[in-house]
Amino acid sequence: MSEAFVPIDFEVPLAFRGPGFHLEPLGPVHNERDHQAWMSSIDHIKATPGMDMRSWPSPMTLEENLGDMEMHAKEFTNRKSFTYSILDGDMVIGCVYIYPADDDHDAVVRSWVTESRSEMDPVVWEALSGWLATEWPFGEFSYASRT
Repeated sequence: MSEAFVPIDFEVPLAFRGPGFHLEPLGPVHNERDHQAWMSSIDHIKATPGMDMRSWPSPMTLEENLGDMEMHAKEFTNRKSFTYSILDGDMVIGCVYIYPADDDHDAVVRSWVTESRSEMDPVVWEALSGWLATEWPFGEFSYASRT
């Protein structure tokens, strides 16, 4: 990609508060909680709009998950993509991924929540859709509807 994903002068948000949840950049500090969250919800995540037809999630060790966390944190720091943990208090209940799009959109966004917190999926989708439209420098983004 020849252009930067986000403008160099764009201050990437390090937090967001929504109704019943908050975001913080995904990183190694979340490893155990993240691993437990998605490992307990593999089929549910695969059935989530925008997450279907993807090879992830599939079982991996805690150590393998840590490598994934480190990769996401590095991409965030390098402004290549932005992955956030979705938290309720300090409990990881999901993730949101903001990636460059390879179509007519500026970004593609995917999110999931655990099966045990499935009622939060449309809440997260609605709050993040507004946040992305108003606080991020995207003209168009793709984010599978929950309605």
